[in-house]
Amino acid sequence: MGGETIPRGRRVRLDLPIARLTTGTMMSLPVTVICGKKPGPRLWLSAAIHGDELNGVDIIRRVAKALRPSRLTGSVIAVPVVNIFGLLEQSRYLPDRRDLNRSFPGSSRGSMASRLAALFMREVVSQCTHGIDLHTAAIHRVNLPQVRADLDDPATYALAQAFGAPVMIHASHRDGSLRQAAAKRHIPTLLYEAGEALRFDETAIQTGVEGIYRVMAYLGMVAPIEPPPLPTVEVQQTRWVRASRGGIWHRAIALGDEVKQRQPLGFISDTFGDKPVQVRSPMAGIVIGHGQNPLVNQGDALVHVASVKAESEPEQ
Repeated sequence: MGGETIPRGRRVRLDLPIARLTTGTMMSLPVTVICGKKPGPRLWLSAAIHGDELNGVDIIRRVAKALRPSRLTGSVIAVPVVNIFGLLEQSRYLPDRRDLNRSFPGSSRGSMASRLAALFMREVVSQCTHGIDLHTAAIHRVNLPQVRADLDDPATYALAQAFGAPVMIHASHRDGSLRQAAAKRHIPTLLYEAGEALRFDETAIQTGVEGIYRVMAYLGMVAPIEPPPLPTVEVQQTRWVRASRGGIWHRAIALGDEVKQRQPLGFISDTFGDKPVQVRSPMAGIVIGHGQNPLVNQGDALVHVASVKAESEPEQ
């Protein structure tokens, strides 16, 4: 990787050059390679493809710090910050306002996003047999810990079950996403979503750490660990409930709540609380996400409800 050969039983930190800033300072992709003493699966862990999504950064820090090459079968390639430009600006996007997770597999002659995607595919994804990409909800939203994956693929389905998140959702591949690019190379890949942008969430982080260890245990990379305390709920359909009018949103539910069809989720009113409009769930299910900003416009996403039937909406 990066022109270096990492021997078995070693941990190596690399900085892969990306591009120079206007000041001439070189920006690099920080990577830690943990190569076990025994050959085996090669798993990549990536976070902050959206630069304001931070839970995955700490998840990878904790996992990478705890792994010992002498006790590891196979290799882990840990990339805690893929979109280093976005992280510095506390932004989802790159400086050219492109979404990196819509730019894969990229091109070495394309935009900044395309070049970074191509570098990641060449140096990281091409080296691996499996992958886990870590995300949070978009700004002003929060997600229940959940795995999104192609559950119709048996190998990917097995990884999702092993992860043991509270919810695993069947999600088709989004054009230009890392998951799609990896799938075209027949690499089973999970997308973990939990928490909110620009915040650390201890439950989301710990759930992610434990899930990664369960996947590694399933792959035979580390010793077995305990299963999750509750079974994973498999979901085939999700739906965002949106505001029918603008106003102030008064939410009456929380992440993980079970809701019935037509159950009130909260109400929207004006600043004095007059003329409240009830917001009801269109279906029975589990609350897997919701907006955080009480100031809403007509059409804004309020509550994300997961059912167990039909197809899921793509990740945001």
